Amino acid sequence: MIVRPAIAADARSICAITNPIIRDTLITFTTRERLESEVAEEIFEKGARFLVAEDQGAVLGFASYGPFRSGPGYVHTAEHSIQLSAQARGKGVGRELMSRLEDVARQDRIHVLIAGVSAANFDGIAFHEAMGFSEVGRMSQVGRKFDQWLDLVLMQKKLA
Repeated sequence: MIVRPAIAADARSICAITNPIIRDTLITFTTRERLESEVAEEIFEKGARFLVAEDQGAVLGFASYGPFRSGPGYVHTAEHSIQLSAQARGKGVGRELMSRLEDVARQDRIHVLIAGVSAANFDGIAFHEAMGFSEVGRMSQVGRKFDQWLDLVLMQKKLA
């Protein structure tokens, strides 16, 4: 397996990973599936801040980060996203992606990475805890999907 910066040609594989998660799970509060053109544009905008894990030409997962909030006071804080294909989960792919994304963030002088995790995503919370993130807050019923109110767990990791 290799971890590398994403390229526009990865957009199809990324959509194949993220769209079932959007469509079928409570992992994300998003309800609109992603278009390849949108993902390709996001890859272009984020550049090296959008990574994929690949094995024998197949994309296993992706991780990226971007601004946490607008304004110059937040320039050293970023919010990240990470998603894996079902077959890649539990095999160390997520750990490798996050480790590499943290390296890129440090090079960009990011001091804190933020994760906004659905409280229904027990595996995601456990993963972030294992990667050194701490829960810093819960926002009650801020999301709604499948006729359910959902809580958002805010987690952070200081990279310095």
